[in-house]
Amino acid sequence: MPPLVSVIMPCRNAEATIRETIASLEGQTLDAFETIAVDDASEDGTSQILKAWARRDPRVRVLSGRGQGIVPALRLATAEARAPLVARMDADDTAFPGRFAAQVSYLDRNHAVAGCGTHVELFAAAGVGSGYRRYERWINTVESPEDVDRNAFVECPIAHPTLVVRRSVLQAMGGYREAGWPEDYDLILRILAAGGRLSNLPGAPLLRWRVHPGRLSLVSAAYGPDSFRRCKVHFLREAFLPARRPVVVWGAGKVGKPLARELIGQGIRVEKFVDLDPRKIGQSIHGAEVISPAGFEKDPSLKRSFVLAAVGSPGARSEIREALSLIGLEELNDFRFCA
Repeated sequence: MPPLVSVIMPCRNAEATIRETIASLEGQTLDAFETIAVDDASEDGTSQILKAWARRDPRVRVLSGRGQGIVPALRLATAEARAPLVARMDADDTAFPGRFAAQVSYLDRNHAVAGCGTHVELFAAAGVGSGYRRYERWINTVESPEDVDRNAFVECPIAHPTLVVRRSVLQAMGGYREAGWPEDYDLILRILAAGGRLSNLPGAPLLRWRVHPGRLSLVSAAYGPDSFRRCKVHFLREAFLPARRPVVVWGAGKVGKPLARELIGQGIRVEKFVDLDPRKIGQSIHGAEVISPAGFEKDPSLKRSFVLAAVGSPGARSEIREALSLIGLEELNDFRFCA
């Protein structure tokens, strides 16, 4: 039978972890999948391990990359995918046995959804600090398409190694691309900007996501905070900010000020800042006055504004959501959260 899922897996110098990854794929309860592994010019034993795997499992194909990085490797693997669904897997993570079966079943039942991720369990324990644990708790609360939409500009709302996306959608988006920021977040925001719906499966984690010092998010500038911010503002400007409505940044702290700087850098004027700190009220930041929440509510000129609530704390986001809802503003229509 033709595969239901094509698993695309870039591999580079993964000798220390790839056997665990392979074992987790061999243990899937769904059999109807193929794996397209790209050995991206590895200098260790990765190539030999992959070739041995392909010899014993006809569902596995091994391609040779040129060591140009993850995006060319993903594009190479995607071009060879035959199944209607394309799944991501990294060569240092492990999937729980029911992962693919659960995601295929969900997408079979939800034809309007372009793709889905799952909740995650971060490991190894020695490499998972408090910041990663906060991220793990946050992303494991994101489930429905509505959750994904609300959280799209907080962080990437789908853990990329858990993504299963319809191949037709991936092709319509032009596949993965180099844009100077994370390729996974770029793809997710392109799908959402085009009107696609994405979700995470509720329930227990279905992928163990390895944290280690060499992961791209820690060593590549394309995955740094400035690149994420540039990506967010690009998509806000192109697809998510209503035309001809003034922008107000709610939060004049370590999240709001860099966001405003990037907004201005990409040609978006910031009308006002809103902040609770009485020491900031009345000041000017990046040419915009800081006002209090009461001042915002009373200013008739701001009634048509679109609010970007730029705070890092989930508790603060809840308070702002309640305050803005009480004055008649609707999330997504009148305000969004960014971090």
